[in-house]
Amino acid sequence: MKSGYFVHESSYVDEGCEIGEGTKIWHFSHIMKGCKIGKRCNIGQNVVISPGVELGEGVKIQNNVSVYTGVVCEDGVFLGPSCVFTNVINPRAFIERKSEYRKTVVKKGASVGANATIVCGHDVGRYALVGAGAVVTKDVPDYAMVYGCPAEIRGYVCQCGEQLKFSDLRAVCPACGKAYEMDEKDYTIKELD
Repeated sequence: MKSGYFVHESSYVDEGCEIGEGTKIWHFSHIMKGCKIGKRCNIGQNVVISPGVELGEGVKIQNNVSVYTGVVCEDGVFLGPSCVFTNVINPRAFIERKSEYRKTVVKKGASVGANATIVCGHDVGRYALVGAGAVVTKDVPDYAMVYGCPAEIRGYVCQCGEQLKFSDLRAVCPACGKAYEMDEKDYTIKELD
């Protein structure tokens, strides 16, 4: 345990990283310089977190995930096994494009499924659910459930992850009872008090 967080002996943490109390970094991972990792994060085996990445509190990253420069994950984000982010839209091995990195934000409580790809410059909304193997090529709205290649909205989910069924622009989660309303003009979802 280093300064309130755990790093497995097979992993590397570069100088200049901020790592919150209670965070665990497991086997064969590399946390690169300038990263900011919040409290109580769990970073699985064989994870690469590139320079300047920001993770909020309680982020869970499963095995074999690459989180590249330009990515911000807010509190409570889940990144499934082998999902990946990009940070340049037209990479070439022989052209350096570090000045062209595009920012991607995965917002509070969102989940990204196994083997999904998030193309840079597209945000994943609050509590959204990206299905396994999806390829995200545009912004994902709050509470949206997307999957496919390219990913499309296939429904909406509650904060707890259960699918919502709307009737007359309203839905109540069958699992936790939270209520939601859909705006009929732009189909955005908001939680009701």
